[in-house]
Amino acid sequence: MTVVARLSALEYRTLSPAAKPTKYRNRRVVIDGLSFDSQGEANYWFGTLKPMERAGEIFDLQRQVRIPLSVNGTAVCAMVVDYRWLDAGGAPHYADFKGAPATADWKLKAKLFKAIIGSEIQIVRAA
Repeated sequence: MTVVARLSALEYRTLSPAAKPTKYRNRRVVIDGLSFDSQGEANYWFGTLKPMERAGEIFDLQRQVRIPLSVNGTAVCAMVVDYRWLDAGGAPHYADFKGAPATADWKLKAKLFKAIIGSEIQIVRAA
């Protein structure tokens, strides 16, 4: 005779293994109410970009900007860049923090981004 026990959803979640670690072992952090994918991403925001904005060197600083990429009116994909800002002359700049090598998908989207938008995405790495 086989005995089958029924578990509630809560019981099942408590018995299941811990959450799977992220692909590149980064730890999400929240600083001043802002959520970042890694400590390095937060350090670049608070240690480099925010001081430049306060000094008046850059303007319209934004995080996690979604940029749709379309060819001949057909939406191909969207690129989410970590940071976007305008320099003193009003030219847009884009940057993405990478703690690990860029994936093939990211490289392809970056090439498409350059072809459509006409700007390169600066890759920022941890110091």
